[in-house]
Amino acid sequence: MAKRNALGRGLGALIDDADKMEASSSINEISIENIEANPYQPRTKFDEEALRELAASIKEVGIIQPITLRQLTPEKYQIIAGERRFRASKLAGLTTVPAYVRTADDEGMLEMALVENIQREDLDAIEIAVSYQRLIEECKLTQESLSDRVGKKRSTVSNYLRLLKLPAKIQKGIIEKIITMGHARALVNVPNPEDQLEVFDLIVSEELSVRKVEEIVRNLNSSEKKETNSSPVVKEKHPEEYGELKEHLSKFFKTKVDFSLNNKGKGKIVIPFSTPKDLERIIGILDKLKD
Repeated sequence: MAKRNALGRGLGALIDDADKMEASSSINEISIENIEANPYQPRTKFDEEALRELAASIKEVGIIQPITLRQLTPEKYQIIAGERRFRASKLAGLTTVPAYVRTADDEGMLEMALVENIQREDLDAIEIAVSYQRLIEECKLTQESLSDRVGKKRSTVSNYLRLLKLPAKIQKGIIEKIITMGHARALVNVPNPEDQLEVFDLIVSEELSVRKVEEIVRNLNSSEKKETNSSPVVKEKHPEEYGELKEHLSKFFKTKVDFSLNNKGKGKIVIPFSTPKDLERIIGILDKLKD
């Protein structure tokens, strides 16, 4: 039997027996006053303008797709999926909403909410990564079982999870669409957070393409590998003296200047550059020193 394409098939493609439950469930009109928000809701941002547009549509044609609830008490319900539609309905002034009512424990409810959330097209990469992480940690899934659930390759799931190891500034850049997922995938291959931030700043200031960033990352990793495999070094033989000089030169060249010193007392000063434009800037500074 061919494997089902999970995304695009609704919750039934991801949650056991969900198709059967939906098919057998009748649609109920539930009072909005008796519905509370989902405490496990993965989405933390709801675009106000988009909500107003949806509310206007609901006023005009009603709710096309019922929301999904679980019953807490005879007259109290909690949202499993459809909180955006619920909020827009309140804005539209509705007193009741059409809904499926299901039975679900807390873990099952969290899983349904997370999976429903992942299927949205407007999620940013960090929201997807957080949802994946919560499914793994709180629903006790492995990366392999998660990849089966969401219909993605395990490597794809892994790439999203790696985004959560990036510095907060870069994660914010992904959320705000300052950089793309392609840029982010390149940045996760830089082992040093400080270097990640330097490359991120270059992407923003010089509007670098993904291909250019991948080239920078390859060169950066190649340079670090060569330094690691070079002859033994005695780092910071004179910590205070070298530390002050490194700090002074780093500020002067506006880049991270470093030293290496071998056991014979020989060494070098390294002034790295990330792009041809950055190299021209450094050469310009050196040329001025000749005057």
